[in-house]
Amino acid sequence: MKPSTAKEINLLALDKQFCFALYSASLALTKTYKPLLDKLGLTYPQYLVMLVLWEQDNVLVKDIGGALFLDSGTLTPLLKRLETAGYLLRNRDAQDERQVRVTLTMAGKRLKQAAQDIPPQIMCASGLSRETLLQLRAQLSALRDELHAG
Repeated sequence: MKPSTAKEINLLALDKQFCFALYSASLALTKTYKPLLDKLGLTYPQYLVMLVLWEQDNVLVKDIGGALFLDSGTLTPLLKRLETAGYLLRNRDAQDERQVRVTLTMAGKRLKQAAQDIPPQIMCASGLSRETLLQLRAQLSALRDELHAG
């Protein structure tokens, strides 16, 4: 085993790690969302599910999981809690009873209006311009896609 050089040791410094910058930014962002989502009675993962359903209602659980990169073991408890809260209904798909279809209730549809102010508030809290945030989102999406492909 060869001795470590100063350069190798420096590469392992926490503040040099891309993964830590991404992780800590994600924690800070989730913390920023929390008081906004508390007003809606949602957790951040529940909010993500609702975003999918507000974009397209009446979808299969597997399609929600695909959009959010979540497996059914993680997604099912989220959906159960949202159903208990009265925001959605889960029913067996008429075409394939092995599949579960998710539809918004009226309360779930009304919640969308209450959530309209969240994205601008997050943008404001970030201190970044709209253009910078769009570029950052595109870069992170490309990174995610490369990591999934690799």
